[in-house]
Amino acid sequence: MPDHAPRPTEELCDLTARRLAALIRNRSVSAREVMEAHLARYERCNPLVNAIVTCVADAALDAADAADAALAAGREPGLLHGLPVAHKDLFVTAGIRTTFGSRAFEHHVPDETALIVERERQAGAITVGKTNTPELGAGSQTFNEVFGATRNPWHLSKTCGGSSGGAAVALATGMVPIADGSDFGGSLRNPASFCNVVGFRPSSGRVPRWPSAAPWFSFHVHGPMARTVADAALVFDAVAGPDPRAPLSLTVPPVATRDALGRDLAGVRIGWSPDLGVLPVEPEVLAVLDGGRAVLEDLGCATDESAPDLDGAHEVFTTWRAWYFDLAFGPILDRHPGVLKDTVVWNIEAGRALRGPQLAEAERRRAVLHRRLRAWFAGHDFLATTVAQVAPFDVDQPYVSEIAGQALPTYLDWMKSCYLVSATGLPAISVPCGFTPAGLPVGLQIVGRPCDDLGVLQVAHAFEQATDCRRRRPPVLATV
Repeated sequence: MPDHAPRPTEELCDLTARRLAALIRNRSVSAREVMEAHLARYERCNPLVNAIVTCVADAALDAADAADAALAAGREPGLLHGLPVAHKDLFVTAGIRTTFGSRAFEHHVPDETALIVERERQAGAITVGKTNTPELGAGSQTFNEVFGATRNPWHLSKTCGGSSGGAAVALATGMVPIADGSDFGGSLRNPASFCNVVGFRPSSGRVPRWPSAAPWFSFHVHGPMARTVADAALVFDAVAGPDPRAPLSLTVPPVATRDALGRDLAGVRIGWSPDLGVLPVEPEVLAVLDGGRAVLEDLGCATDESAPDLDGAHEVFTTWRAWYFDLAFGPILDRHPGVLKDTVVWNIEAGRALRGPQLAEAERRRAVLHRRLRAWFAGHDFLATTVAQVAPFDVDQPYVSEIAGQALPTYLDWMKSCYLVSATGLPAISVPCGFTPAGLPVGLQIVGRPCDDLGVLQVAHAFEQATDCRRRRPPVLATV
């Protein structure tokens, strides 16, 4: 018989997604109870952190009742049955306001739904709302003129990163057990690092993108966020797989990742390079990462101080990013002059200044980069590096302009540790690694061989299980 003993709201909100899904499936707890618990957490926490910017509570409760009725009728539940989920405000949701964090779309209600959202719902997840993002997803600091800034639950005066910042904070505070996001230059990984959660950038095409202004563009990916690697794998399994609307889409791994996370890491070869050989990194971040190397070695990994030669990756990324910004956002700038933030306008204008020879040179560099990566990975299974070169910084600071005494010329440069990896097309994950003396989270970035999404999840899972980072909860929860 199902156990319907009442559970404290706090307990439900702090359980893993996999545990919650199992409880709902065996009817030990109802989907409505789970939804009510998370909406109660939202009511208490969200005013402090501003993570979920559009909430559809009534519709979510109705959907939870329908989920319970489906189980009672004997219908087979999906992987995410009854789990509350919030969607990044860059993902269109039919009938639910989608602003893209821009005043140009402040009252926009689309009539179509993004494929990743469709798949989450098909797997049984229930939409509770939309999560905050910087304008048009530009930059790794989540603020915009529509909703304001999202604050870091580990220290409310700090940024949560971005651009999937609202998602990371909603997870860290227990407002939702799973979330989604996108990653161009680090937008799944950076906020995960800043908020002590997991952000997984899959191989390009593993989670198909639709609708898309550039369906053949490989730099921009969609993926899962969660509080644990196992939960991220659960969501990944629900949303991955080909779709005819996405021409770059790939098949899923032959074995479901959620069932294959256990792995003996003895002898696994990991190149260890917190600075990728060329980047400035704050000393307090390096100090936390040092402990991460010891964890990998205790797990049996063979680490050596090595990184692939990423020369040219910066030019590849920034050239194609500028091209994409003109393609996707140039028409918005033309229709709404004076509305978009200056960094977005700068990136659009950089795209409009490009000429054919510059694009050709970027592709030549990308081809050379690919050959170098293949050679490096012949001697290594994974690369371990920093996610962010800095710890979470002041929420009122739009971006970092200096690291360890080195001046940075643009709003993008402080994100190099993520966007250089984006240029490679390799799967990568941010997994909690530790905390600075001020109690701010630091993530470890694990990068895998081409299409080795499962391997990345396996190493991250083993690393996570060997630490206690996932068990810590942000201080803001003690105040609500």
